[in-house]
This record gives sequence, structure tokens and C-alpha cells, in this order.
Amino acid sequence: MIETATTETEPLALFERVKAFLVNLGLTPTVEDVANTLFVVDDESQGLKHLVIDCDEPIVVLEQFILELPPQAEADTYRRLLQMNRTLVHGAFVLDDTGRRLLFRDTLQLATLDEAELRASILSLTMAMAEHANELIGMSHQSNRLLAHS
Repeated sequence: MIETATTETEPLALFERVKAFLVNLGLTPTVEDVANTLFVVDDESQGLKHLVIDCDEPIVVLEQFILELPPQAEADTYRRLLQMNRTLVHGAFVLDDTGRRLLFRDTLQLATLDEAELRASILSLTMAMAEHANELIGMSHQSNRLLAHS
């Protein structure tokens, strides 16, 4: 019988490598789902609240819910979100399939991912939350007011 060696490109090995990067960055996953190769990270001091890191070969998807937009959000809201995207170093503000949930999302190549690249992606989210906090909070409050009146 021929044995095959475990290579770095096997999904579990890549998953473990991402976990090691997170630990080195001082981020302890609150959820570690080996079967679905994903982590959830929370570190509110860095603006990370239920950051999902999905090691979905061939990419790593980082995704965090930001806020719920009202069903009838104004065009100015979407325009401003696109303008905010221009300031992000990595990732982007995106909408989910319903068009109502605003997320931060970044995708990285899993096979070539290194710790510095993962750190840069997470820092981009942290910086985006800090830089745009007041506007995002304002959008959230506006959404809550509109949802309360509908």
C-alpha cells in the first residue's frame, strides 16, 4: 500500500495554518468548526464582532456583519458606502443576497496566505470600523427609525 504524505495544500493543513496565524495575532477563535473549515473571532477592542473566517479552498473569506439597512434605503446611503470602499486598504463593504445586510468582506488566496496578509486584512476591517464609526452608527440609527415606523 502506498502512503500519501500530507501536503500544505490539503484543506486541514491550511485550516490549521490559518488557526496558527490567528493565535500569533493574539486572536483566539470563539468558534472553530473543523468540518466546515471556519473560525469565528471576537475582539471588540479591535472592532471584531463575530468575524467569520471561512477557509473555503481555494480562498479564505473574511466576513463580518456591520448593520441592517432599511428596505427603502436612499441612493445616497449606497453612494456613501461605495465612497467608503475607496478608503479601504483590503476588503470592501458589501450587501448580502437580500440587499439589506451590510457586511465587511475580504477574500484572500488560501494556498499562498501568510500571516502578514491575514493581519493586513483584519487591520483593514479594524481601521474601517474606526474611521467610519460615526457614519455607520448614523446609518444604523436611521435604519432602526425607519424599521420602527414600517
